[in-house]
Amino acid sequence: MKQPRLHFYRIGEGVTAFSSTRQGGYSEGRYGEFNINRYCGDDEQHIRQNRASLCELLGIRDERLIMPHQVHEAEIIVVDNDFLQLSDTERQQRLEGVDALMTNVPEVCIGVSTADCIPVLLFDRVRRVSAAIHAGWRGTAKRIVEKTVAAMTATYDCGSQDIVAQIGPGIHLDSFEVGDEVYASFAQEGFPMETISRKYPAHDGSSMEKWHIDLPECNRQQLLSCGIPDSQIMVSEICTYQQYERFFSARRLGINSGRIFTGICMSCDAAAKGV
Repeated sequence: MKQPRLHFYRIGEGVTAFSSTRQGGYSEGRYGEFNINRYCGDDEQHIRQNRASLCELLGIRDERLIMPHQVHEAEIIVVDNDFLQLSDTERQQRLEGVDALMTNVPEVCIGVSTADCIPVLLFDRVRRVSAAIHAGWRGTAKRIVEKTVAAMTATYDCGSQDIVAQIGPGIHLDSFEVGDEVYASFAQEGFPMETISRKYPAHDGSSMEKWHIDLPECNRQQLLSCGIPDSQIMVSEICTYQQYERFFSARRLGINSGRIFTGICMSCDAAAKGV
């Protein structure tokens, strides 16, 4: 069996946190090699093989690898023992239109799917609660990260001082050219545009300048506004647009291509020890 090549993060004891790369799987063409997203046109057999190899690496069963069908909104759900008892059909219904997951159940891998959008992982070291967030530009403008931290607090009594955050691979400022309407969306939501935007020469080679948005910084600022210490926020230096040979980039490969899976899984042993 092929083994996926994962990019790991240090986010807490007894926690496996990672983003998948394009290497180490069964998919082909623009989906090659490792893709587990069922909503982008990949071959179902390849997806099943890739899921099986990832679950083997993580040491979990397939039904404990949870990924939503994202729609660039700000819907958040809890993955608890009741969720895990649902049928496959009921799960899919529950995961439809969801862009963030949170759980306190060990040996469950929750994760999100991206290919230029920003994945964010959260982990409360004291209460042992994790979250995985899909923050595209729409979700970022809707402050999905802030809403997820608030949901963790309301559901699990998490404390922002105890949360560690990892902002994963995504498109960075230099590469993320946007239209005036996207710039206006962030401005209307009250973002400090002087710190998250900049004009660059247009990618089409014309003499025009176009706005660029710094999505990782937008999400970092949201984490700070929630009270998470700056020292506990880690930001990946990987720009998917620039490193598309290693990580999927929809802007480079088109929407009919693979997706990065960014996931987090807490071990049962660590939970039992109270680590």
